[in-house]
Amino acid sequence: MWDMSIAQPVDVDRDIVDFAIVGTWMDQQGLPGGEFENVTALGGGTQNIMLRFARGGRDYVLRRGPKHLRAKSNDVIRREARLLGALDGTGVRAPKVIAACPDESVLGAVFYLMEPITGFNPQNELPQLHAGDPEIRRQMGLSAVEAIARLGALDYQTLGLNDYGKPDGFLERQVPRWLGELESYSANAGYPGPEVPGLQQVGDWLDRNRPAQWTPGILHGDCHLANMMFSYDGPEVAAMVDWEMSTIGDPLLDLGWQIATRPEPGTTGAALIGKLGAVGGLPTPEEMIAHYGKFSDRDLGNVTWYTVLACFKLGIVLEGTHARAFAGKAPKQVGDFLHAITLELFERAHRLMD
Repeated sequence: MWDMSIAQPVDVDRDIVDFAIVGTWMDQQGLPGGEFENVTALGGGTQNIMLRFARGGRDYVLRRGPKHLRAKSNDVIRREARLLGALDGTGVRAPKVIAACPDESVLGAVFYLMEPITGFNPQNELPQLHAGDPEIRRQMGLSAVEAIARLGALDYQTLGLNDYGKPDGFLERQVPRWLGELESYSANAGYPGPEVPGLQQVGDWLDRNRPAQWTPGILHGDCHLANMMFSYDGPEVAAMVDWEMSTIGDPLLDLGWQIATRPEPGTTGAALIGKLGAVGGLPTPEEMIAHYGKFSDRDLGNVTWYTVLACFKLGIVLEGTHARAFAGKAPKQVGDFLHAITLELFERAHRLMD
């Protein structure tokens, strides 16, 4: 029987996180006991729920799927916990998992506990040190490139991640996979279809110019700067977060993703990176590619192709919210905003293809 003597924090819905259940489970893991203190909800780039708290003199962050679980929410959190556990000790800057509960019947959702990250998200915050020095911001961009390069250089098989993804045919699957995703948006009532100039031309170009040789590795999958935490006292990445789209694939797509999402002040897309996107000062794509090469022996001759693929894939992902907005499943303002970014991404893709 669960120990109901543990007080439920007033601001936390018991249907989301029942702290009596979490407390008993933590006791079973041999973690310090006691009351839960300083419970705070943390914001993030996803709908997943994160709560920070202290117990028994130790600080934790609990992460689980949204209140209304989607079809794959539990699998996503289960995969995240597995990957982060495998990355522990590799030197890759990622959250450290303390304990994970892959059994969704315990809390009603899969969850895990991780150590809090000391750092800031540049989408929401830019300390004076970073806001006032363009060289610090340039080094932030280079530190982000180093982080993904070191991730992609790991031997995923040695880490026990052989079955974490399906690398065979990964590049060949990309265009049909995401065109199929785009087609599925027609199920949203009122959505007129994707009004994206040159959509098919980009897909055709990607198929014609696909690299013939590549080496599988760990892919973060959504490594723009808003999914990174940075140190308060310097430009270094403190941790890459939000690993929902991680898999075993071609890690050079992460480099293309960083270049494709590099915020250009004055564009709609810069708003995705918030505070940092508004001031700029980040390294050029050429500097990013050269810096990646310092930490990787991969052939960087096709980075333009990966950047176009990143524009194509992310543009389609963002268009999903635009489609859902027509059906009343997302705010219209958000849908319109993300659709504008989709158009910018495809414009960038066409410039790169020329």
